[in-house]
Amino acid sequence: MIKGDGLLSKVGNTLNRLVMILLIVAAIWLGWKVAHGHYYKPGVGLGYNLGLAGGLLMLTLLLYSFRKHITFMQKLGKLKYWFRLHMKLGVLGPTLVLFHTTFRLGSLNASVAFYCMLLVAGSGLIGRFVYTRIHKGLYGSRSTLKEARAELVGSSGEVKSRLHFFPNVEKWLADFEHEALEAKRGFFAGIWYFLSFDIRRMLLLRRCGREIHQVLSAGRMKDVEKEAKQLVERYLLQIQTVAQFKKFEQIFSAWHILHIPLMYMMVATAIFHVIWVHMY
Repeated sequence: MIKGDGLLSKVGNTLNRLVMILLIVAAIWLGWKVAHGHYYKPGVGLGYNLGLAGGLLMLTLLLYSFRKHITFMQKLGKLKYWFRLHMKLGVLGPTLVLFHTTFRLGSLNASVAFYCMLLVAGSGLIGRFVYTRIHKGLYGSRSTLKEARAELVGSSGEVKSRLHFFPNVEKWLADFEHEALEAKRGFFAGIWYFLSFDIRRMLLLRRCGREIHQVLSAGRMKDVEKEAKQLVERYLLQIQTVAQFKKFEQIFSAWHILHIPLMYMMVATAIFHVIWVHMY
């Protein structure tokens, strides 16, 4: 029964991805038609209504922030559902506004509002990516550094007890762990280390593998060699989990500080644009 449920879940995920790809392709095709045709004008009829609908949807993005900070709203449903709605409206609203513009920019105030919207939408996509790196799934419960460290500590004891025949490997792993988790770096050095972490981990894994192979005298004790290499690989991945979790936490905190004012700026410029259009 469990296998059947797992298969259904995989099929469902595949179908969701397929539907999403088809919707994106359809939106691109429709956008191309609108951009090269003259089916409607931004300020009249369909074009006006698209802009109105998109603007109202983006205005409702503020409800997620209100739900988090206003006392009486904190009882209105689970926060993860509000976040899910926030993400969907954050895509649908700007899409409607794009079609409202017919993919052409007019006045200065319209251009300012448009670029503010793109800035916030891009910021939201970046935030979504970072969010998934510090949560168990997009809408799941939050991972914690403590949990990842607990796994690392457990592996650390295992490494020390089972890799004592490979002192060089133990030293390299200890140095790598210290460099990844404890070493202090400047901003740009930290970004470079973060981006190159996968390469550093794989190079060390390869180096440890060669050392283990040499200590075990090449052709003999294949099972022991395989087990030792798997242990090293698992340990390095757990170090990476902890190190990248810390960095994504920092990035997410910095992003959050930037994203909120950008969202309010977008709402302000959109309101100004609407007032300007109706006045002039």
